[in-house]
Amino acid sequence: MEHTNSTVQDRSCQTKYPIVFIHGAGFRDLKWPVYWGRIPKALERRGAKIYYGLQDCWASTETNAREIVRRIDEILRETGAEKVNLIAHSKGGLEARMAASSLGAGDRIASITTMATPHHGSKTIDRLVGAPKLLFNMAAFAVNNWIRVVGDKKPDFLAVCRGFTTEHMAAFNRANPDVPGVLYQSFGCVMAHPFSDINLSTANFVLNRIEGENDGLVSLASAKWGENFTVLRGCGRRGISHLDAIDLRRRPFPDRPGDGVRDICDVYVAIAADLKNRGL
Repeated sequence: MEHTNSTVQDRSCQTKYPIVFIHGAGFRDLKWPVYWGRIPKALERRGAKIYYGLQDCWASTETNAREIVRRIDEILRETGAEKVNLIAHSKGGLEARMAASSLGAGDRIASITTMATPHHGSKTIDRLVGAPKLLFNMAAFAVNNWIRVVGDKKPDFLAVCRGFTTEHMAAFNRANPDVPGVLYQSFGCVMAHPFSDINLSTANFVLNRIEGENDGLVSLASAKWGENFTVLRGCGRRGISHLDAIDLRRRPFPDRPGDGVRDICDVYVAIAADLKNRGL
């Protein structure tokens, strides 16, 4: 799936290599609704060529990473490009890193930009996986069967949840070191208070007490990876949640006095413009 815009005049996001968006857990790449909200069109209007990972939403990290490698090769054949720039949200960032590192696709990847990715796992998940196995097995059965209906080929809810523990992520990071020559950079988001996003209010409240500042699902400490790490805070008192990071509301944040991000699309435009300036 690719978006195109034949009336491009602004070329500020026209990177040397195509940009591939990699979604997180629980969602799929669909023409409608678009996982990334207004973001792809904002980049396309400025000359970017956008593609999507098209991986499953509840498959294991390794299963999806293998699909991303296949997808990268498909895009390179289609475009004639030598490499791609990956921009990944949440679990997608882990899949992008695995594709580059232990699965050997690093020579076809120019950059990996992760947005709210749990690179170091979650202490909160550490506690949750200690819950009775029956509860997790019941949840896994329900999720796996439902998600097959919407297109997942190899859903594995249990593997996904266990993959977010700090112990698992420590092993993952040892097994997937950064590939020399690939630009790695990361972004973390902060909800100013639990009511910044009602969908994640309880999770934000809990994570604040266990892990510190967070976006409702991923802490700042866990999101940090790579050459550069940028913390995103919304203007005024609202903050930016894990879902705001992909423009779930499809609109700018309320225009309030103060420093901070006013439109998440601006963040992605700046990312693409920086990649272009780097010759990527």
